[in-house]
Amino acid sequence: MSEFANVTVVKKANIYFDGRVTSRTVLFSDGSKKTLGVMLPGEYEFNTADKEIMEILSGDLDVLLPGESGWRTIKGNEIFEVPANAKFSLKVRVITDYCCSFVR
Repeated sequence: MSEFANVTVVKKANIYFDGRVTSRTVLFSDGSKKTLGVMLPGEYEFNTADKEIMEILSGDLDVLLPGESGWRTIKGNEIFEVPANAKFSLKVRVITDYCCSFVR
């Protein structure tokens, strides 16, 4: 899906790592939530509360998921999932556009 209809967008940005990772929250009428964002090149570590489905729209990064010993390369039009209550690491190589879906 390339666009969302009938949603609420939270105007205030989510800003992480001194502005190198930013996103906007999109709320749906069924109570679900997504964020749309951009990551600049760098290394980042995130914690999750909910399960997350990360759709990489464009870009190039490596991800180290919980319980895995090796890094996975993810490019535009690929998806990876992160379990709830977990920590994961990213090595972003180029500006990366993403959509994160939160699953409760």
